[in-house]
Amino acid sequence: MPPTPPPQPTLLVLDADPPPRLGRLTGRARIVHTDAAHLAERLPAADALLVWDFTSHAVREAWPGDGPRPRWVHTASAGVDHLMCPELVASDTVVTNARGIFDQPVAEYVAALVLAVAKDLPRTLEHQRERTWRHRESRRVAGTRACVVGSGPIGRAVARTLKALGVTTALVGRVPQTGIHGPADLDRLICRADWVIAAAPLTEQTYRMFDAHRFGVMQPSAFFVNVGRGRLVDEDALAEALTRRWIAGAALDIFTAEPLPGDSPLWGLPGLIVSPHMSGDTVGWRDELGEQFLEMFERWAVGRSLPNVVDKKRGYVPGH
Repeated sequence: MPPTPPPQPTLLVLDADPPPRLGRLTGRARIVHTDAAHLAERLPAADALLVWDFTSHAVREAWPGDGPRPRWVHTASAGVDHLMCPELVASDTVVTNARGIFDQPVAEYVAALVLAVAKDLPRTLEHQRERTWRHRESRRVAGTRACVVGSGPIGRAVARTLKALGVTTALVGRVPQTGIHGPADLDRLICRADWVIAAAPLTEQTYRMFDAHRFGVMQPSAFFVNVGRGRLVDEDALAEALTRRWIAGAALDIFTAEPLPGDSPLWGLPGLIVSPHMSGDTVGWRDELGEQFLEMFERWAVGRSLPNVVDKKRGYVPGH
Protein backbone atom coordinates (compact mmCIF):
# COMPACT_ATOMS: atom_id res chain seq x y z
CA MET A 1 0.00 0.00 0.00
CA PRO A 2 1.65 3.28 -1.05
CA PRO A 3 1.76 6.02 1.58
CA THR A 4 -0.81 8.78 1.24
CA PRO A 5 0.85 11.76 -0.44
CA PRO A 6 0.61 15.34 0.86
CA PRO A 7 -2.35 17.49 -0.35
CA GLN A 8 -0.36 18.84 -3.29
CA PRO A 9 2.55 16.48 -3.84
CA THR A 10 5.62 17.34 -5.87
CA LEU A 11 5.85 15.25 -9.02
CA LEU A 12 9.31 15.21 -10.59
CA VAL A 13 9.39 14.28 -14.29
CA LEU A 14 12.57 13.03 -15.95
CA ASP A 15 11.77 14.44 -19.34
CA ALA A 16 12.07 13.17 -22.88
CA ASP A 17 10.85 14.81 -26.06
CA PRO A 18 7.90 15.09 -26.45
CA PRO A 19 7.04 15.57 -22.76
CA PRO A 20 4.01 13.88 -21.20
CA ARG A 21 0.62 15.59 -21.17
CA LEU A 22 -0.09 16.20 -17.50
CA GLY A 23 -2.73 18.93 -17.74
CA ARG A 24 -5.16 16.88 -15.66
CA LEU A 25 -2.89 17.35 -12.67
CA THR A 26 -3.15 21.16 -12.70
CA GLY A 27 -3.89 22.30 -9.16
CA ARG A 28 -3.43 18.76 -7.85
CA ALA A 29 0.33 18.45 -8.01
CA ARG A 30 3.38 20.65 -8.23
CA ILE A 31 5.07 19.39 -11.39
CA VAL A 32 8.81 19.87 -11.74
CA HIS A 33 10.54 18.89 -14.98
CA THR A 34 14.18 17.89 -15.00
CA ASP A 35 16.89 16.55 -17.24
CA ALA A 36 19.45 13.94 -16.24
CA ALA A 37 22.04 16.54 -15.22
CA HIS A 38 19.79 18.06 -12.51
CA LEU A 39 17.99 14.94 -11.35
CA ALA A 40 20.16 14.28 -8.29
CA GLU A 41 19.68 17.76 -6.83
CA ARG A 42 15.89 17.65 -7.34
CA LEU A 43 15.19 14.15 -6.05
CA PRO A 44 15.06 15.07 -2.33
CA ALA A 45 12.13 17.47 -2.83
CA ALA A 46 10.03 15.02 -4.88
CA ASP A 47 7.16 12.91 -3.55
CA ALA A 48 6.85 10.95 -6.81
CA LEU A 49 9.06 10.51 -9.86
CA LEU A 50 7.86 9.85 -13.41
CA VAL A 51 10.67 8.43 -15.53
CA TRP A 52 9.38 9.55 -18.91
CA ASP A 53 12.84 9.18 -20.44
CA PHE A 54 12.95 5.42 -20.10
CA THR A 55 16.20 5.19 -22.08
CA SER A 56 18.10 7.11 -19.41
CA HIS A 57 20.19 5.54 -16.64
CA ALA A 58 20.10 8.78 -14.67
CA VAL A 59 17.92 7.41 -11.86
CA ARG A 60 20.29 4.55 -11.17
CA GLU A 61 23.18 7.04 -11.03
CA ALA A 62 21.43 9.75 -8.99
CA TRP A 63 19.49 7.68 -6.46
CA PRO A 64 22.41 6.82 -4.09
CA GLY A 65 22.89 10.52 -3.14
CA ASP A 66 21.98 12.27 0.11
CA GLY A 67 18.56 13.39 1.28
CA PRO A 68 15.01 12.00 1.12
CA ARG A 69 13.82 10.09 -1.92
CA PRO A 70 10.41 9.89 -3.68
CA ARG A 71 8.01 7.35 -2.23
CA TRP A 72 6.85 6.29 -5.68
CA VAL A 73 8.75 5.87 -8.96
CA HIS A 74 6.95 5.07 -12.20
CA THR A 75 8.78 4.27 -15.42
CA ALA A 76 7.07 4.60 -18.79
CA SER A 77 8.53 1.29 -19.93
CA ALA A 78 8.14 -2.42 -19.36
CA GLY A 79 11.77 -2.96 -18.36
CA VAL A 80 13.10 -1.54 -15.08
CA ASP A 81 16.78 -2.51 -15.21
CA HIS A 82 17.70 1.09 -16.15
CA LEU A 83 16.43 2.21 -12.73
CA MET A 84 17.74 -0.35 -10.33
CA CYS A 85 20.61 0.22 -7.95
CA PRO A 86 21.16 -1.39 -4.52
CA GLU A 87 19.91 1.71 -2.70
CA LEU A 88 16.61 1.79 -4.58
CA VAL A 89 16.12 -1.95 -4.16
CA ALA A 90 16.69 -1.68 -0.41
CA SER A 91 14.39 1.33 0.01
CA ASP A 92 10.65 1.26 0.72
CA THR A 93 9.97 3.28 -2.45
CA VAL A 94 7.26 1.71 -4.61
CA VAL A 95 8.31 1.15 -8.23
CA THR A 96 5.75 0.62 -11.00
CA ASN A 97 6.06 0.09 -14.74
CA ALA A 98 4.03 0.39 -17.94
CA ARG A 99 3.00 -3.25 -18.03
CA GLY A 100 0.10 -3.81 -20.43
CA ILE A 101 0.84 -1.06 -22.96
CA PHE A 102 3.27 -2.90 -25.21
CA ASP A 103 2.03 -6.51 -25.13
CA GLN A 104 0.01 -6.76 -28.33
CA PRO A 105 2.11 -4.34 -30.41
CA VAL A 106 5.25 -6.36 -29.67
CA ALA A 107 3.41 -9.60 -30.43
CA GLU A 108 2.28 -8.23 -33.79
CA TYR A 109 5.84 -7.13 -34.55
CA VAL A 110 7.18 -10.60 -33.82
CA ALA A 111 4.48 -12.17 -35.99
CA ALA A 112 5.38 -9.74 -38.78
CA LEU A 113 9.02 -10.80 -38.58
CA VAL A 114 8.11 -14.49 -38.65
CA LEU A 115 5.87 -14.03 -41.69
CA ALA A 116 8.37 -11.77 -43.47
CA VAL A 117 11.20 -14.26 -43.01
CA ALA A 118 9.12 -17.31 -43.89
CA LYS A 119 7.79 -15.62 -47.04
CA ASP A 120 11.21 -14.16 -47.95
CA LEU A 121 9.81 -10.62 -48.13
CA PRO A 122 13.16 -8.84 -47.61
CA ARG A 123 14.58 -10.49 -50.72
CA THR A 124 11.38 -9.83 -52.68
CA LEU A 125 11.75 -6.11 -51.96
CA GLU A 126 15.43 -6.27 -52.87
CA HIS A 127 14.62 -7.92 -56.19
CA GLN A 128 11.95 -5.31 -56.87
CA ARG A 129 14.46 -2.51 -56.36
CA GLU A 130 16.75 -4.31 -58.80
CA ARG A 131 13.87 -4.92 -61.26
CA THR A 132 14.66 -8.63 -61.10
CA TRP A 133 11.99 -11.30 -61.68
CA ARG A 134 13.06 -14.32 -59.63
CA HIS A 135 10.46 -16.91 -58.70
CA ARG A 136 11.05 -18.73 -55.42
CA GLU A 137 9.24 -21.02 -53.03
CA SER A 138 8.47 -19.72 -49.56
CA ARG A 139 8.00 -21.46 -46.25
CA ARG A 140 4.73 -22.45 -44.61
CA VAL A 141 4.41 -20.93 -41.12
CA ALA A 142 1.62 -23.19 -39.84
CA GLY A 143 3.10 -26.34 -38.39
CA THR A 144 6.43 -24.78 -37.40
CA ARG A 145 7.62 -24.60 -33.77
CA ALA A 146 8.40 -21.59 -31.61
CA CYS A 147 9.97 -21.22 -28.18
CA VAL A 148 9.06 -17.96 -26.44
CA VAL A 149 11.36 -17.16 -23.52
CA GLY A 150 9.64 -14.91 -21.00
CA SER A 151 6.21 -15.71 -19.59
CA GLY A 152 5.12 -12.17 -18.70
CA PRO A 153 2.36 -10.31 -20.57
CA ILE A 154 4.53 -9.66 -23.63
CA GLY A 155 5.72 -13.25 -23.91
CA ARG A 156 2.19 -14.57 -23.47
CA ALA A 157 0.87 -12.17 -26.13
CA VAL A 158 3.60 -13.34 -28.52
CA ALA A 159 2.69 -16.97 -27.85
CA ARG A 160 -1.04 -16.34 -28.44
CA THR A 161 -0.39 -14.50 -31.69
CA LEU A 162 1.95 -17.16 -33.06
CA LYS A 163 -0.52 -19.87 -32.11
CA ALA A 164 -3.15 -18.04 -34.16
CA LEU A 165 -0.84 -18.50 -37.16
CA GLY A 166 -0.73 -22.24 -36.55
CA VAL A 167 2.68 -22.23 -34.88
CA THR A 168 3.19 -24.82 -32.13
CA THR A 169 4.44 -22.63 -29.29
CA ALA A 170 6.20 -23.41 -26.01
CA LEU A 171 6.43 -20.72 -23.32
CA VAL A 172 9.38 -20.65 -20.88
CA GLY A 173 9.28 -18.76 -17.58
CA ARG A 174 11.24 -18.44 -14.38
CA VAL A 175 9.19 -21.12 -12.61
CA PRO A 176 7.47 -24.09 -14.29
CA GLN A 177 3.70 -24.19 -13.95
CA THR A 178 0.68 -25.24 -15.97
CA GLY A 179 1.29 -24.23 -19.57
CA ILE A 180 4.73 -22.77 -18.84
CA HIS A 181 8.06 -24.56 -18.94
CA GLY A 182 10.88 -23.81 -16.53
CA PRO A 183 14.50 -22.87 -17.33
CA ALA A 184 15.58 -26.52 -17.16
CA ASP A 185 13.57 -27.20 -20.33
CA LEU A 186 15.05 -24.34 -22.35
CA ASP A 187 17.83 -26.17 -24.20
CA ARG A 188 15.51 -29.07 -25.05
CA LEU A 189 12.93 -26.69 -26.48
CA ILE A 190 15.18 -24.38 -28.47
CA CYS A 191 17.00 -27.26 -30.13
CA ARG A 192 13.68 -28.20 -31.80
CA ALA A 193 12.37 -24.69 -32.45
CA ASP A 194 12.14 -22.95 -35.81
CA TRP A 195 11.62 -19.60 -34.09
CA VAL A 196 13.27 -18.62 -30.78
CA ILE A 197 11.82 -15.44 -29.27
CA ALA A 198 13.50 -13.64 -26.35
CA ALA A 199 10.93 -11.60 -24.37
CA ALA A 200 12.29 -11.96 -20.84
CA PRO A 201 13.15 -9.21 -18.33
CA LEU A 202 16.80 -8.55 -17.57
CA THR A 203 17.84 -10.13 -14.27
CA GLU A 204 20.98 -11.78 -12.91
CA GLN A 205 19.59 -15.10 -14.17
CA THR A 206 18.79 -13.90 -17.69
CA TYR A 207 21.90 -11.78 -18.34
CA ARG A 208 23.45 -13.07 -21.61
CA MET A 209 21.35 -16.22 -21.42
CA PHE A 210 21.59 -16.40 -25.20
CA ASP A 211 25.27 -17.17 -25.54
CA ALA A 212 27.48 -19.38 -27.70
CA HIS A 213 26.06 -22.51 -26.07
CA ARG A 214 22.44 -21.53 -26.71
CA PHE A 215 23.07 -20.53 -30.32
CA GLY A 216 25.04 -23.74 -30.72
CA VAL A 217 22.13 -25.98 -29.75
CA MET A 218 19.65 -24.25 -32.06
CA GLN A 219 18.83 -25.79 -35.43
CA PRO A 220 20.74 -24.47 -38.47
CA SER A 221 17.33 -23.44 -39.83
CA ALA A 222 16.33 -21.55 -36.66
CA PHE A 223 15.56 -17.84 -36.60
CA PHE A 224 16.20 -15.84 -33.39
CA VAL A 225 14.30 -12.69 -32.32
CA ASN A 226 15.05 -10.42 -29.35
CA VAL A 227 12.29 -8.07 -28.19
CA GLY A 228 13.26 -8.34 -24.52
CA ARG A 229 16.36 -6.57 -23.24
CA GLY A 230 19.63 -6.03 -25.09
CA ARG A 231 21.79 -7.72 -22.49
CA LEU A 232 19.84 -10.96 -22.74
CA VAL A 233 22.08 -11.63 -25.73
CA ASP A 234 25.82 -12.07 -26.02
CA GLU A 235 26.05 -10.05 -29.23
CA ASP A 236 29.53 -11.37 -30.07
CA ALA A 237 28.23 -14.94 -29.79
CA LEU A 238 25.28 -14.07 -32.02
CA ALA A 239 27.63 -12.52 -34.58
CA GLU A 240 29.67 -15.71 -34.65
CA ALA A 241 26.56 -17.88 -34.94
CA LEU A 242 25.33 -15.89 -37.94
CA THR A 243 28.73 -15.68 -39.61
CA ARG A 244 29.31 -19.42 -39.24
CA ARG A 245 25.70 -20.17 -40.25
CA TRP A 246 24.97 -21.98 -37.00
CA ILE A 247 21.50 -20.42 -37.27
CA ALA A 248 19.64 -19.16 -40.32
CA GLY A 249 19.06 -15.60 -39.17
CA ALA A 250 18.05 -13.23 -36.43
CA ALA A 251 16.20 -9.99 -35.72
CA LEU A 252 17.18 -7.61 -32.93
CA ASP A 253 14.91 -4.77 -31.85
CA ILE A 254 16.96 -3.93 -28.76
CA PHE A 255 20.68 -3.74 -28.18
CA THR A 256 23.29 -3.49 -25.47
CA ALA A 257 24.21 0.00 -26.71
CA GLU A 258 21.49 2.28 -28.08
CA PRO A 259 21.36 3.95 -30.50
CA LEU A 260 23.35 1.26 -32.25
CA PRO A 261 26.64 2.93 -33.27
CA GLY A 262 27.13 3.41 -36.99
CA ASP A 263 30.38 1.46 -36.87
CA SER A 264 28.86 -1.56 -35.08
CA PRO A 265 29.54 -4.81 -36.95
CA LEU A 266 25.94 -5.85 -36.24
CA TRP A 267 24.71 -3.65 -39.10
CA GLY A 268 26.43 -5.82 -41.68
CA LEU A 269 25.96 -9.30 -40.27
CA PRO A 270 24.54 -11.85 -42.72
CA GLY A 271 20.93 -12.74 -41.95
CA LEU A 272 20.44 -10.08 -39.25
CA ILE A 273 17.46 -7.68 -39.28
CA VAL A 274 18.12 -4.52 -37.23
CA SER A 275 15.25 -2.36 -36.00
CA PRO A 276 15.60 0.72 -33.74
CA HIS A 277 13.79 -0.41 -30.55
CA MET A 278 10.38 0.15 -32.11
CA SER A 279 8.51 -3.14 -31.73
CA GLY A 280 6.10 -1.79 -29.11
CA ASP A 281 5.75 1.74 -30.43
CA THR A 282 2.51 2.07 -32.34
CA VAL A 283 0.69 5.29 -33.28
CA GLY A 284 -0.52 6.95 -30.06
CA TRP A 285 1.70 4.93 -27.72
CA ARG A 286 2.95 7.99 -25.81
CA ASP A 287 -0.62 9.09 -25.14
CA GLU A 288 -1.39 5.60 -23.81
CA LEU A 289 1.62 5.78 -21.50
CA GLY A 290 0.55 9.20 -20.26
CA GLU A 291 -3.04 8.10 -19.66
CA GLN A 292 -1.83 5.03 -17.76
CA PHE A 293 0.31 7.19 -15.49
CA LEU A 294 -2.51 9.66 -14.82
CA GLU A 295 -4.84 6.84 -13.80
CA MET A 296 -2.16 5.49 -11.47
CA PHE A 297 -1.53 8.95 -10.04
CA GLU A 298 -5.22 9.30 -9.19
CA ARG A 299 -5.08 6.03 -7.26
CA TRP A 300 -1.89 7.05 -5.48
CA ALA A 301 -3.28 10.50 -4.60
CA VAL A 302 -6.05 8.93 -2.52
CA GLY A 303 -3.88 6.21 -0.99
CA ARG A 304 -5.21 3.31 -3.07
CA SER A 305 -2.98 0.40 -4.01
CA LEU A 306 -1.17 0.65 -7.32
CA PRO A 307 -1.15 -1.86 -10.18
CA ASN A 308 2.08 -2.96 -11.89
CA VAL A 309 4.15 -2.92 -8.70
CA VAL A 310 7.63 -4.24 -9.45
CA ASP A 311 9.33 -6.79 -7.23
CA LYS A 312 12.55 -4.82 -6.99
CA LYS A 313 14.68 -7.84 -6.09
CA ARG A 314 13.37 -9.88 -9.03
CA GLY A 315 13.31 -6.96 -11.45
CA TYR A 316 9.79 -7.37 -12.82
CA VAL A 317 6.10 -7.42 -11.87
CA PRO A 318 5.40 -10.90 -10.47
CA GLY A 319 2.38 -12.99 -11.30
CA HIS A 320 0.16 -13.01 -14.36
